[in-house]
Amino acid sequence: MFDRITFDPKIMGGRACIRGMRIPVSVIIAHVADGASFDEVLQEFPSLEREDIRQALGYAAALTRDEIIVS
Repeated sequence: MFDRITFDPKIMGGRACIRGMRIPVSVIIAHVADGASFDEVLQEFPSLEREDIRQALGYAAALTRDEIIVS
């Protein structure tokens, strides 16, 4: 399902990254949350592909899907 999301203790301290690169999923999510388009993210990170961004968003959605919020 998220074959482009990788975890390696030697890369970015084991944080979720894109395809073993030093690009954390959190950075991609932050760019999109700040209003960046896919094209803008791809310009900022030329080694990424559209599917990398889609999977980063999907991974973030999956992490929050079962979140219980207490107010």
